[in-house]
Amino acid sequence: MHLSRVVAVLIAASALYSPLSHAATPQAMAAPSCPTIALAGADAAAVKASSSADAWGGARTGKEATLSDRVVDYSIDANLDPVKHTLTGKQTLRWRNRSAQPVCSIYLHMYLNGFEGPGSTFMTEQRASAGGFRSNVATKDGEYGYIRLDKVQQAGATAKWSFVQPDGGPSTDRSVVRIDLPQPVAPGATTALDIDFFDQLPRVVARTGYYGSFHLIGQWFPKIAVLELPGERGATAPRWNAHEFHLHSEFYADYGNYDVRLTVPKGYTVGATGELTGKPVEHDGKMTSRYVQGDVHDFAWTADNRYAKPMTKVWKGPNGPVLVSVLYTTEYESNAEPVLQATIDSLKYFSDSLGGYPYKTATAVIPPYGATEAGGMEYPTFFTADNTKQVETGTAGRYMLDFVTVHEFGHGYFYGILGSNEFEEPMLDEGINEYWDQRMMRSRKQGINPTPSWVKRLGINVALDDVFDMERLGASLTDPADPLGDNSWARLSSSSYGTVYTRTATVMHQIENMVGTPAMERAMKLYYERWKFRHPSVADLRDELAEGTGKPDIVNANFDSFIYGTGRFDDRVSSIVSHEILPLAGYHLDQGKQMLLGSKQVDKQISDSRKAWKTKHPKAKDWENVFPYQTVVVVRRDSAVMPQTLRVNFADGTHRDMPVTSTGSWQRFTFIGPAKAVSAQLDPDNVLHMDQSKLNDSRTVEADTRASRRWFGDFASLLQSFFALLASV
Repeated sequence: MHLSRVVAVLIAASALYSPLSHAATPQAMAAPSCPTIALAGADAAAVKASSSADAWGGARTGKEATLSDRVVDYSIDANLDPVKHTLTGKQTLRWRNRSAQPVCSIYLHMYLNGFEGPGSTFMTEQRASAGGFRSNVATKDGEYGYIRLDKVQQAGATAKWSFVQPDGGPSTDRSVVRIDLPQPVAPGATTALDIDFFDQLPRVVARTGYYGSFHLIGQWFPKIAVLELPGERGATAPRWNAHEFHLHSEFYADYGNYDVRLTVPKGYTVGATGELTGKPVEHDGKMTSRYVQGDVHDFAWTADNRYAKPMTKVWKGPNGPVLVSVLYTTEYESNAEPVLQATIDSLKYFSDSLGGYPYKTATAVIPPYGATEAGGMEYPTFFTADNTKQVETGTAGRYMLDFVTVHEFGHGYFYGILGSNEFEEPMLDEGINEYWDQRMMRSRKQGINPTPSWVKRLGINVALDDVFDMERLGASLTDPADPLGDNSWARLSSSSYGTVYTRTATVMHQIENMVGTPAMERAMKLYYERWKFRHPSVADLRDELAEGTGKPDIVNANFDSFIYGTGRFDDRVSSIVSHEILPLAGYHLDQGKQMLLGSKQVDKQISDSRKAWKTKHPKAKDWENVFPYQTVVVVRRDSAVMPQTLRVNFADGTHRDMPVTSTGSWQRFTFIGPAKAVSAQLDPDNVLHMDQSKLNDSRTVEADTRASRRWFGDFASLLQSFFALLASV
């Protein structure tokens, strides 16, 4: 996905003047007394080995002093200049070495450097991306951003640092930095680093930056990478999990405590991760607000002098009151109440269906006009919503407004509380979250009618009843390019990455249909309870679903086919024939002798039998007959084999259900009975949503228009996807 090395060399020339060129050479080595700790590989992806029971300190029972096993502590002072869009920061980073060996070098994420210029991994991949990225807002001259290290000291001694590219990205990428420590950190010991840094915020093009006076400040401070131990997410030896900032990758970090002081000019409203401690303090025309939050793995914030008075409401959940706040500019006042209500509803749904929300705040930000790229982004206790202004109930715009709110809040569970690795296993966050969000939207009975008024005037009115139909249509069922479990960056295209959302939601919905909703809900609660604050892997999700549902064969078959592989299937009814079993001409055995029965005799025998039947049964229904019927149905199978049911419907109103058990490419079924067959239907209960085409799942003996109606249903869902896309850009 990267540009050629030739292009990288040309770009490197422009980096000579960079404010980051102070760094030591990339070849600097750690002290020889320390054993080497490897970096997670560039091909790291779906983990197949189960994590050990004591991974990340074992399951959290609720009896511990803190919700998470806090590994890191950040104390940060940040001063924002909203005119120059710069930030001056000082932080003390305290980190505990969980391993059994000394550590002489650590790695920090410097992700704001993804927006430094065209030589970053992020922007290199953006240029090469097939299918685009979000809304493809271009970065112009003067709109780039970066983060600069000005000082790194350990106990007063200056540390050396060097930029590295763990995934083999261009040498001009500066999103990961290695710090060689003056003093090793002994096993179990904690060290403190004093760091001075400076940010030039970019014009918001993805997730973070400014637009006018609006500032969304994410990935803005040096953040330590995760040291994984054997038995954690497939690791067999200690390793640093520190990947470059890729186009589609998001984040993964240790749990800890954040104590952050944010200074902005007077008149600016601030919103941030965590709880505001005390009242803001005024000094020299500036206001300093202190936010504190434990048991999270990131911190983000916003500041704008155009925000209206925040809309707030207190939700009294199982873990105490939660202050819900919505920040918005007056142009989006109509959005504030729907976003507030969707957040309240999400707090209840996720608390009831997975586990109680453990924090005291939930803050939603509606970006102003022009800052759409800041929308739809998640951080702990803090997220950005959609800024579409179409809020009429039943419209595509209102659906997207509510869904984006639910989706970004839901990340607080899968990205936040569970701490999924969004670098390597994005399906654990984006995909599972999408599935659970759509379950919530369905429970809200919030459908969508995406048909514009001018289309309705033409007599076309398309409404969507099941939100999972939309997910299925976007799931690349016919030609999946990458396994769902693949990492976020080594994919064919942006479109293939997009199936992390839709395809995961579809396969999880299929598993739910196959095991039953109560079993699926029981399994998801088990997953949450065992792995909250512990960074589970895909294998850990697989194991908890297998145990919780009691259907390991079904779970493993789906994971093997669709998550660890690019499985697809298209079972179809190839043919159905139903006819009377009539007497036949030819030789017949009669009392031990072969007797010839001619065709005329056969015709007379059939005619006489019919007349006698009609005389005896004058009120017989059309399907009733003196002769039995034989029905033959042929089912063709393609690729992945899923447990499948064939239902044959007969004219007398009865039906026969048969399991499709063939592991080959076809299976023939023969039925003999008193009534003629009417139709044959695969998956009659609509369980298998990964089947690439539902149009060939059924056939009728006589011509029937139901196939065209099914086609129109799929077309309606396609329109829904299209209009929803329009509403989101």
